[in-house]
Amino acid sequence: MTSKRWAGHALAALLTLSVAAPAMAQADRMVPIAVPAQPNAIPLNTGPLPGAKTKESWHSQYNSVFARNVTEATLTPFLPDPAKATGAAVIVAPGGGFRTLSMQNEGWDVAKALADRGIAAFVLKYRLNQTPAGMADFEKSMAAMFSSVARPTARPNPEEALKGLAPQIADSRAAFALVRQRAGEWKVDPARVGMVGFSAGAMLTVATVLDGQAKPAFIGDIYGPLQPMTVPADAPPMFAAIAADDPLFAGKGFGLIDQWLAAKKPVEFHLYGQGGHGFGMYPKATTSTGWFDAFYRWIVMEGFLKPKAQQHSSPVRGGGARSASEGCHPIESGTPLRQA
Repeated sequence: MTSKRWAGHALAALLTLSVAAPAMAQADRMVPIAVPAQPNAIPLNTGPLPGAKTKESWHSQYNSVFARNVTEATLTPFLPDPAKATGAAVIVAPGGGFRTLSMQNEGWDVAKALADRGIAAFVLKYRLNQTPAGMADFEKSMAAMFSSVARPTARPNPEEALKGLAPQIADSRAAFALVRQRAGEWKVDPARVGMVGFSAGAMLTVATVLDGQAKPAFIGDIYGPLQPMTVPADAPPMFAAIAADDPLFAGKGFGLIDQWLAAKKPVEFHLYGQGGHGFGMYPKATTSTGWFDAFYRWIVMEGFLKPKAQQHSSPVRGGGARSASEGCHPIESGTPLRQA
């Protein structure tokens, strides 16, 4: 199968499940909304998406909001109270099959939760593949794609994906460069900037590691690709989480975890019994809802809440870090849309 054909199968499956799975039983429809004010979104200046003609649009679904046809990448900061800042930072990459972005559930809500714990967070609104401008035409195009593209029998390969994600990888690189450039202003340690991604955003996160230029200090792969790949010599610590009933990625082995371990790289893997695909920050009656607290505790354990000079003072690399209940009053310098 050619790389282009592979991408069509992989991205169709990612979009199907990133957008639809969290509330399938509710059959919630997409409702167009005005593009929300995003006064603190910083342009990444990676240029317009090549050949793009359709303007950015947004819609609501599942009591959340999504962006489409993103042609100019931005980065929105969510900064903790300076008195509580740990110096750690995370770039957050929402999912949506590279055709939409789950900006609230897998973006802003994640960033707010990180800032509540003293971790500076930056939501990456990366450029997307073009879709029809009108909602009705968009829905028709998706229905046609789903009916003509069989669900893949193998997981998307991040090494192959890298070849077709040049704009998105450029956006990721630019995000890391910006955070490190303004590290002093944002009270961030340039050596402790990680990345967490969801579904397609997790694919981008892994591809960012494979690209080798941005060099995240650590990564989170949340219901993203877990198939085998070549682990770079300088691969960062990885946290991975997925539900056993994920209809896209579960049940096909966990080669990525095996190879990270074989390469003697730090890795933590959570396989939740239920949760489906796309659970993100949605409140659900499943143990998958605990992924965020586990991710935070892992960041603490790996020592990323402390400068390197202090990491050797405790037998546990993250020992002595502030508890999750402290300092939960962030300065949300990047809140793009106030929620009730």
